[in-house]
Amino acid sequence: MTAIEQTGTVRPRGTRLPRRARRNQLLGAAQEVFVAQGYHAAAMDDIAERAGVSKPVLYQHFPGKLDLYLALLDQHCESLIQSVRHALASTHDNKQRVRATMDAYFAYVEDDGGAFRLVFESDLTNEPAVRERVDRVTNDCAEAICDVIAEDTGLSRQESMLLASGLGGLAQVVARSWLHSDRSVPRDQAVQLLTSLAWRGIAGFPLHGSEQQF
Repeated sequence: MTAIEQTGTVRPRGTRLPRRARRNQLLGAAQEVFVAQGYHAAAMDDIAERAGVSKPVLYQHFPGKLDLYLALLDQHCESLIQSVRHALASTHDNKQRVRATMDAYFAYVEDDGGAFRLVFESDLTNEPAVRERVDRVTNDCAEAICDVIAEDTGLSRQESMLLASGLGGLAQVVARSWLHSDRSVPRDQAVQLLTSLAWRGIAGFPLHGSEQQF
């Protein structure tokens, strides 16, 4: 079965679009094919057909398959980073911050487009440009969490980064596990369970300059 058969009907050809709109259309078609097929099995022919354009039009925007994949990674890595930053900035209540951050990861993996698979379940992680982007999203999310921990606890940057990496890794792995279990636990309940686990650990660190805990 081809990627086109797996991902639905082909878009009609012949519609002229502004360059930015065409690029977005091509990225959307590429995402559908990459998620369905993986990088190695996906073909530029499938992506062009899925988008309803000729291969020359596709190559006008993206010189090759890797360029398409990296453009999608840039887009979806940044989406998760911004979601985590927004979650951390959404409240000054640290327990609610933990919950909002956990939920950001669950929302990310639950998105219908399946973009998280390109980031966290890629079949191309041996490609340096892909590995760099995957490492960057992991690091940037951890850095955002680290900023809050360091500011509120007075722990060193190195100590705070270790804790932040643990929280981010926990959220990402558990959110994916939850999705792959066919959401056997309702999302709100799953987020609350994970929040309770994470909070029991991070809450043990005292707030900087206070006898209160984090």
